[in-house]
Amino acid sequence: MSIYRRVLRYYRPFLGQTAVGLLLTLCGIALNLLKPWPFKIIVDHVLTRDPHPVFGMSARLVPLLCLALVAIQLLWGITNWITNYLFVKIGLQALLKLRTDLYAYLQSLSLKYHDARRSSDSSFRVAYDSQAIQTIYNQGFTNIFGSVLTLLGTFIVMVQIDWQLTLLSLGVLPIVLAAIYFFAHRIRAQSTHIHERESALLAQAQEGLSSVRMVHAFGREDWEVRQFQSQAHQSLQANLRLTLTNVNSALIISTLMVIGTAAMYYVGTRHVLAGTLTLGSLLVFSAYLLMLYQPLESLTYTTWAMEGAAAGAQRCFEVLDRADDVVDAPGALVISRTAGAIGFEAVNFHYNVGRSILQEVDLEIEPNQIVGIVGGTGAGKSTLLSLVPRFYDPSQGRVTLDGRDLREITKKSLRSQIGIVLQETLLFSTTVRENIAYGRPEATDEEIRDAARRAQADTFICQLPHGYESLVGERGGHLSVGQRQRIGIARAFLKNAPILLLDEPTSALDPTTEAAIMDTIKELMRGRTTLIVTHRLATIHGVDRIVVLEHGRLVEQGTGSELISRGGRYASLYASGNYSR
Repeated sequence: MSIYRRVLRYYRPFLGQTAVGLLLTLCGIALNLLKPWPFKIIVDHVLTRDPHPVFGMSARLVPLLCLALVAIQLLWGITNWITNYLFVKIGLQALLKLRTDLYAYLQSLSLKYHDARRSSDSSFRVAYDSQAIQTIYNQGFTNIFGSVLTLLGTFIVMVQIDWQLTLLSLGVLPIVLAAIYFFAHRIRAQSTHIHERESALLAQAQEGLSSVRMVHAFGREDWEVRQFQSQAHQSLQANLRLTLTNVNSALIISTLMVIGTAAMYYVGTRHVLAGTLTLGSLLVFSAYLLMLYQPLESLTYTTWAMEGAAAGAQRCFEVLDRADDVVDAPGALVISRTAGAIGFEAVNFHYNVGRSILQEVDLEIEPNQIVGIVGGTGAGKSTLLSLVPRFYDPSQGRVTLDGRDLREITKKSLRSQIGIVLQETLLFSTTVRENIAYGRPEATDEEIRDAARRAQADTFICQLPHGYESLVGERGGHLSVGQRQRIGIARAFLKNAPILLLDEPTSALDPTTEAAIMDTIKELMRGRTTLIVTHRLATIHGVDRIVVLEHGRLVEQGTGSELISRGGRYASLYASGNYSR
């Protein structure tokens, strides 16, 4: 399906409004075609003192003709105003729908898709590339409709005045169409390149500004500026190439039209001198020639605008056409509660072909059991954790909940049964209250405060300038690491899910804060099936079971005491002070 047909599908809900707009466009074209006639009548029947005036025409009626011209222009202006407003409104409504669809689909795609792309590129597609759908409609389809009707109406009137001049004026049309076709493909390719360069520029700016503390700390300001300047220069070059193409094409098209106009003036003058055409008719024909060339020129620029916009639309539809690799099975169940038994059966996982992260992992976790997951860097600990809420699906094997394959459970209901606390708590730039209630937006104020108290966060929250209504800043920048972590724990308390996933919840904390946070986490884990990934073995040595991963394989499991007594991988890790601090 072509890009333009896919764009039109977004305008189906607005067919009624579009029909009204097209009808008004038709009225505007008819009024536009009337504009030259009052002056023609003045020239042919007043200024030349026609002995046989039309309708008893005399100089006394000239004011009425002038008023008629004003009235025509006013009616045309009102019609055009209503039409433009209506079409812009329709275009914005379609833009809203595309942006919403695009953002919603990006939210539904698995982490594997997002891992492979910069978030700024996805943001660019939602914010900027999506505007192509409005451009194609407002500067494309509606312009084409109006221009084609204007061309037809003008052509019919011009043939009635002088068919020879009309054919002569249209002699440049085949060359104009060839030029349009020649430049259209270049413009789409160059516009696509511009979108890619602008997206890369946004990514560079976003990355540099979001890491400004690191940049200052290492004195890399000049280097970051040079990187940004390099991306900006590439964007500049891409824009210049497109501008050069547009300027060259405009020069060729305008020259062809001037040639047609000059030929018409020459032949038209000879017709007037020969007495086969009146001066008023030549003046009207000249006005109509402008009306003919104007929509023709408009069609030229419309074609190029649509080709440029098609590049942006294509980038949007590339996302919408992307198949989600984490989908619910047909007839997937909606669960409201789970016992919390989790199973990994011959699980293999790889992000890219040939690079295995997990290999043949078999693991059974009983309800309410607390399981620690340890291993060296790159052992697959966080990946194993990510399979439980189906951030990813295993490449082979299956993960189960209460004996049922997770793919047979809807993602939404599955994730409602899981609470997560990460190494770096992600906070939104809104209030403390809204951040705690993110997993349960319907929670009451008392429930939110109770969750904060259980997370030992209520005291510092009440000391903030506006308490629970205080803004936390971008990514929680107004709070310390420990405070952000407590809000993340409060969020998990409030959600009260039967399964809890903890991924390095204390690794970024100092020992004193870590000890206090661990007391809170122990309270949070009570009565829940818990998987906790950590490098701090001392914090999990006493949990129900410890699983050791090495190079993606499960090499040991048991209690902390059992594993130490075996003298295996866990014992050596525990004995090394670096790993247990």
